Amino acid sequence: MTTPLPTTHRALTVPQVMEALGLSRFTVYNLIRSRELPSITIGRARRIPAESLRTFMETKLEEAA
Repeated sequence: MTTPLPTTHRALTVPQVMEALGLSRFTVYNLIRSRELPSITIGRARRIPAESLRTFMETKLEEAA
């Protein structure tokens, strides 16, 4: 059972993005490395702003249309 994307979170962890998109850790990090999915690093923690994930998904939907 998957949990919905948290609406109260402003920044998501890589595992949260993996679950939300149904992708592997490797694929999520490839999206981050290619700058398709913007992220920030705080210390050693990688975070993906929720708005960046929404924008990424909207862009992919537009490309698919």
